[in-house]
Amino acid sequence: MKDQVVIVGAGLGGLRAAESLRGAGYDGHIVVIGEEPHLPYNRPPLSKEALAGGVNVEDLHFRRRPSIDDVEWRLGAKVVSSDLAAGTVTLEDGSEIPFSGLVIASGIRPRQLPIPGPTQGRVLLRNADDAAYLRDRLGPDTNLVILGAGFIGCEVAATARKLGANVDVVALDPEPLVRPLGEEFGAAMRRHHEANGVRFHLGRTVEEVLGDDHVSGVRLDDGTELPATIVLEAIGSVPNVEWLDGNGLDLSNGVLVDDSMQVVDSPVPAVAVGDIARHPNVLFPGEPTRVEHWNMPTEIGRHAGKTLAALLAGAEPDPTPFGAVPSFWSDQYDLNIQSFGMPGLGDPVLVDGDINGDCIVEYRRHSGDDDELVGVVGINRSKDLLPYRKALQSRQQ
Repeated sequence: MKDQVVIVGAGLGGLRAAESLRGAGYDGHIVVIGEEPHLPYNRPPLSKEALAGGVNVEDLHFRRRPSIDDVEWRLGAKVVSSDLAAGTVTLEDGSEIPFSGLVIASGIRPRQLPIPGPTQGRVLLRNADDAAYLRDRLGPDTNLVILGAGFIGCEVAATARKLGANVDVVALDPEPLVRPLGEEFGAAMRRHHEANGVRFHLGRTVEEVLGDDHVSGVRLDDGTELPATIVLEAIGSVPNVEWLDGNGLDLSNGVLVDDSMQVVDSPVPAVAVGDIARHPNVLFPGEPTRVEHWNMPTEIGRHAGKTLAALLAGAEPDPTPFGAVPSFWSDQYDLNIQSFGMPGLGDPVLVDGDINGDCIVEYRRHSGDDDELVGVVGINRSKDLLPYRKALQSRQQ
């Protein structure tokens, strides 16, 4: 078999892995297989500026380095199974593609609840087509019900209100954004949304979607009925691992990898990158974790590409353990929220400003006499967060 790397997933992680492979000296053939018909593009704007102004996928394309001009892109193709021992993946059309090295970059998809009722008018927001569908239906006559009060739900709520839609958010959580930010910060964000006309139904879930052929409303578990022309499901994600079943891998929450991003127990050279990789991080010791923040596919992709290039050359991967500072941002109304680190590991401490406005909140983990910084969140304070990023990057190095 000709030396060939197959990358399953044409998102940012797959792109960066391909570039890293070439940068590390791999000169064999690379095939990138993507389920969508699009080249790699930027997804965070789909719930923010692209949703507000209209979705043009070409405007969202990532720049690709000239070093991967010879990469073969097989777009609009879905991988349905694999045989790692044999070194093959199988596409939905039945074709089989061999590989000597594999990059698992198949990412995640939105979780869906088994709620009875019509399906027309129930939408997800994961790709550009989803965003275009939703954008075409948002306006002053729209009653939008959002299931979930995480970042996707809150960003879409803010964008929809700017477009004049009526917005109800339903979530089991006690406050929006409570998992990444904590209850006090989440309550402040709720008040900001409410001041802009969003209605929250917290501690509640949807028992039934109302309507005949198309959504007309939802019924909550307390009997409340909300009118709805669109229901957006934004209640978390599910890793796309089904195509890897039967290979003896740990797929309990994504794909388990080691410090070098090698897939644990893989019989062939294989790495995992992006949202699907459950990986260690030397900067934040503990159990391997999947981190769905915007910079991680790039950080992991670079590391994984070097590892796979070494394995295919018959060399040992770089023993330096993976260490990266996760970061994310979110734009909601006049608020720019930015974070570095892993706030969910610690307790929030307001260190500057007003939690209802511009501020900096540190997140600290307490263990015995130790009080360590594990994350920081700023509202409209991006420049002031740079020293925190450097401090987090220097942890245990």
